[in-house]
Amino acid sequence: MKCELFIFAMPPGDLPTCMSFDSMSSPVSLRPYTPADEDAAIELWRRTWQQHYPHLDFAARVPWWRARWRNELVPVARIVLAESGGALIGFVTVDPKTMYLDQIVVAPEQWGSAVALTLLTEAKRLSPKGLDLLVNKDNARAIRFYQKHGFVYAGEDKNPVSGIAVNRMAWRATSASP
Repeated sequence: MKCELFIFAMPPGDLPTCMSFDSMSSPVSLRPYTPADEDAAIELWRRTWQQHYPHLDFAARVPWWRARWRNELVPVARIVLAESGGALIGFVTVDPKTMYLDQIVVAPEQWGSAVALTLLTEAKRLSPKGLDLLVNKDNARAIRFYQKHGFVYAGEDKNPVSGIAVNRMAWRATSASP
């Protein structure tokens, strides 16, 4: 089944069965998370963090990530997956009630593509009043990405688990932003 929608024009509400768009390289589809996606999502999460912080052993953190995924994210977040060619290439987790965007994860080989913006746009659609997030202070690439797409610095914080310094960032809907 092929369905093509222009995602920027979609009203808030439930995610359609699928959405696709042509990125510069190949078609990308968005779909809701299902429990069968857990292993692939956690492995993508691990792989992206390992690429960004190669000096850390993220394989040792997989049991913790799995517990956090099952106990903290899945029960409250809307999780949307990005796929291309049948492979998981990204996901976003957002809690529309609290407006908290916990994760945007994009496969390293897709960094610089439209995947992150597509997932961020979906997060804004799911939480149309606004989004709040924490981003590691040393993740300049992510900070620039969020600023470019309407987020503003909202203060300093510390990651509650690692104690690493993070920036609080916020996006609030205006009549001019999706």
